[in-house]
Amino acid sequence: MIFSLAEEHFYKRKRIHQRHEPYPHPVRWKRIIDRVIYIAAFIGPLLTLPQVLKIWIGKSAIGVSIISWSFFLLLAFIWLIYGIAHKSKLLIFNNILWMLMDFLIILGVIVYG
Repeated sequence: MIFSLAEEHFYKRKRIHQRHEPYPHPVRWKRIIDRVIYIAAFIGPLLTLPQVLKIWIGKSAIGVSIISWSFFLLLAFIWLIYGIAHKSKLLIFNNILWMLMDFLIILGVIVYG
């Protein structure tokens, strides 16, 4: 999910700076796709919610890799910095959500692992 948002961001910047297609696009279906990415940015991180609930409600983090989730947190932080540097509200919002979910999982692994 993080990489698809980055691709959307690069594509948007390329269109604006190289004077390609306007943003938002005048074609209706392309405008819809441009808006759907915001829904995906919200839903993507929420898909980790079952993992968070399994750890915190079930009080068990067996089989959850703290190394993997730590790297996911690090990557989300890097993308957050990138989003801030380029003033991309979509990347900032999305990566704050990812960092929150990653942090909750890591904390759960430390507490219940």
